[in-house]
Amino acid sequence: MDKKVLFVCIHNSARSQMAEELLRKYGADEFEVQSAGFEPAELNPLAIEVLKEEDIDISGKETNSVFDLFKAGKTFNYVITVCDEGNAQRCPVFPGLSYRIHWSFEDPSGFDGSDEEKLAKTREVKEQIKKEVLSLIELVKSGNLKENCPNSWTIK
Repeated sequence: MDKKVLFVCIHNSARSQMAEELLRKYGADEFEVQSAGFEPAELNPLAIEVLKEEDIDISGKETNSVFDLFKAGKTFNYVITVCDEGNAQRCPVFPGLSYRIHWSFEDPSGFDGSDEEKLAKTREVKEQIKKEVLSLIELVKSGNLKENCPNSWTIK
C-alpha cells in the first residue's frame, strides 16, 4: 500500500478525525491513513456522535501531534489540511510528499446554538468531508488527481 494520507487540523479533535475515519471506512483497500493536529486536544463529542451515524466509534481514540509524526520520520503521499488557510501553512513539509491538499471546513468547536443545532452543523461538516473523501478516492484510483482536482481543493 503506497497511498499514505495524513489529515491535519488544529486540535485533531473533529475535522481531521472525521476525515481519517471516513477515508478508512471507504478507502481502506487503497489507503493507509492517520490524522494529527498542531495543538492536540480532547476529542470533540459532536464528532464522536456524527461518526456513530456512520457506524464508526472513535470514543476511545487518542489525538496526535503532527510535529511528533514529523519528528518520527513518518512519510505521506498526501497531507490534507482541513483547517483554515493560515493554520494550514503551519504544517511541516514531510519528506517524499507528493501532494499537499487543503480542504476548508468550519470548526465544530466554534459552533453556537443548542446542542441539537451544534450537532446538525457538525453533521453538515461531516457530510462535506465525506463528499471530498469520496472524490479523493476516485481521483487517486483513476490516477488523475492533478488534472481533475475539484475547484474546492487547493493543491500545492
